[in-house]
Formats: sequence, structure tokens, C-alpha cells
Amino acid sequence: MRFQMVRRTGHPDFLDLPWQLPLEEWTSERLVDVPTGISRHVVRFVEYRDAVYALKELAQRLAEREYRLLAELAGLSIPVVEVAGVVVERSSGDAEELDAVLITRHLDYSLPYSRVLGVSGAGDLRDRLLDALTNLLVRLHVIGFFWGDCSLSNTLFRRDAGALAAYVVDTETSELHPQLSDGQRNQDLLVAQENIAGELMDLTAAGIQHGLDPEETGAELRKRYDSLWCELTREETFGADQRFRIDKRLERLNALGFDVEEIELIAEGDGYRLRLEPRVVEPGHHARRLFALSGLQVQENQARRLLNDLTRFRQDLEQRRGAPVAEALVAHRWLSEVFEPTIAAVPEELRGQLEPAELFHQILDHRWFLSEAAGRDVGLAQATSSFIENVLRSGDPETRRLDPLVTGGQAEPAHD
Repeated sequence: MRFQMVRRTGHPDFLDLPWQLPLEEWTSERLVDVPTGISRHVVRFVEYRDAVYALKELAQRLAEREYRLLAELAGLSIPVVEVAGVVVERSSGDAEELDAVLITRHLDYSLPYSRVLGVSGAGDLRDRLLDALTNLLVRLHVIGFFWGDCSLSNTLFRRDAGALAAYVVDTETSELHPQLSDGQRNQDLLVAQENIAGELMDLTAAGIQHGLDPEETGAELRKRYDSLWCELTREETFGADQRFRIDKRLERLNALGFDVEEIELIAEGDGYRLRLEPRVVEPGHHARRLFALSGLQVQENQARRLLNDLTRFRQDLEQRRGAPVAEALVAHRWLSEVFEPTIAAVPEELRGQLEPAELFHQILDHRWFLSEAAGRDVGLAQATSSFIENVLRSGDPETRRLDPLVTGGQAEPAHD
């Protein structure tokens, strides 16, 4: 018997498994049955304490490549099964060469698509399955990942507060690039449409009543993909006095699970054209980044909002200077010229009602409401004064809705 194992820390050593045998011949007491989708390879599952691992037998070149890609996807904050190890150079007792085995940890509480669609009374769950797969495919394309074989079978689904979250399982035919071309994205979508239609037909043939039309479902995936991709990447034009719309666009992207490090504004006549480069957000990213830049320790959503304001401040600063400004310098100036003066402007007897980051966030919200009502930018100084008088002095800010202040049906005039 001979084999070589590469294993990531935090997992069992797997040395008690019969690596000298093909997977389909295993009789280990660790073997367990797990609901699975369709696979072109032999896949077996083993249990170690409270964890179940999937073992997939395939050619060594493919196994090593998939091991690397799964690890890279995890490092890029993509929902993906956790890779645990790969076993190569296997041979049997009589020196027969055996295929390699990829080891991944089975995703707890996850279900293959056949189980999701086969649940009686699933209702909206079927629609949410399509949403989850669409979001996953867009996230992959944003980071430059060409799946090559996008399908329901190569995805696992897990319930997430009434919705579904989709996870990459199989990356045999995948490639990671700095950026994908429109042709590569279109190819992924074509393959996904064909695979989904075929998989739904297979379910029907197996007697599973899912209530979905195969061709229409594949077309619906493309429709939802195009809509989400457009929201992430479309250029937007607005007037010179409507820069508050930048904040709203950034908030929409954040809500979809994407972030923007830089924004590009192109002056055109009396207005601007906004261009963004979205990227996938990892958990806790905003809080860590804000702390590194400013030393402020805040919660994740607060940090996201403050970073958006910092990004807008940087764009204004660079536009005035006509040249790029170092991020560290921008953060220092934003802290001393925007954040701290705004907090200091709030009377001390009112300042304790909210922590500084939450106070600043709510002032930004108030500024946006005022700007939206006025149809033009309202300065931060004016918004701060309005917030103090009409929100903080009026009662509990936690229970008061921050609607725009209107007098006689007209929004307050804007001035800094």
C-alpha cells in the first residue's frame, strides 16, 4: 500500500481509512449515508465525531486542482464547502494505481437541490433556490471565477433566515482569472441554463413533482443574473448638486453583499457619470478596515456606513486636488475634518444618547432624507443642526423615524 496525503489543520488525520482500496469497495465503520445530488464520480461519506466528510475519487490532476481552487475561493470569502485534504499517489496491495481522493467537510444542515424541490409545500423555497444560485454565480464572476459547470448538482443549499444560501461544491472545470470577459460570463450562463433544464427533467423522470418548467427556469436564471449584474456594474449619471445619490448606490450594493473600495466620477457637462468596481465582502471586513484606517472600533454595519462616507470624502478631496491622495492621509483628514467635528457639534447633554458611530450614522441618514426631499445635496453641517433640533431634542432617537424635515410642504434650504 502507498499513498501521499496533504491535509489542512483542524481536521482528523484520516489514517484509519482503507486508502489501498477503490472508494466503491470500502466497508469502513465510519461510512455514513448522506443525501446527495448527481455526481459523475464515486463519492462516499465518513463521520468523525460531530463532523461528516465527503470523499470524491477522481484523477490526480483534477483532485489537486480542485483542492487548490476550493481553498482559494474560501480565502476570497465565497460560500464554498471547506476543503480538508487530498490523497494522491495511491496504490493497492498488489501495486495497482488508484485515483486520487479529494476530502471536503460536508456542509452541516445543507441539502441537495433534489431535496429542496422535493419538499411538499416548499412554495417560495423553490423561487429562493433560484435567487441563491444567481447570487452565487454573480459573486463568482465578480472575483474572476469561471465555474465552467454551474449546475444545481454542483451546489449545496442551506436555509438562511427564510431564504436559501448557495455553496460551491464542485470546481473540476473551473478557472480563476483576474477578470472575466463578457464571453466567459455568457458561456457560464449558457452551461447553467442547459444543466438546470436537464436536472429538472431528471427530477420529473424520477417522479419528483417540483412544479418548475425546465426551459423557463433556465431562462429565469439568466434574467435574474442580468438584473443583479446590471445593478452592480451599471454606470449612473446625476447632476452636480445630487451627489447624495452616491450614498444610496453604495448602500444598495452593501445590502447585496458587495463592497466598493474606489468610486470613479467622470464630469460630463453639468453633471457626473458614476462608475464602480464591486467586490465581494467577507464577514467583519468593514469593521476591521475602519479600525486599521482610523482606530475607531465600531460594529459592522456602522463601519460600512462610515467607510462609505470616507470614500465619498476621498473622491471630493482628489477631485479638488486633481491628483490621488494616500488612503492613510484621507482617513486622517476625514477623522479630523468630518467625523470628530460632527460629533463635537452635538451638545454634551445630548451626545450620550447614542454611541459616536451610531450618532454619525443617523446624522448621515438624516442628511440623505433632507437631500432626497430637496432634490439636491444638503450639507453635513446643516443636517447635523437639523438632527440635533428635530430628532435629539424631540425625544428618544431610537424610536423616532428619521423622515425628512419639511416645513409647509417644502424641504429645508441647504447650506453648509
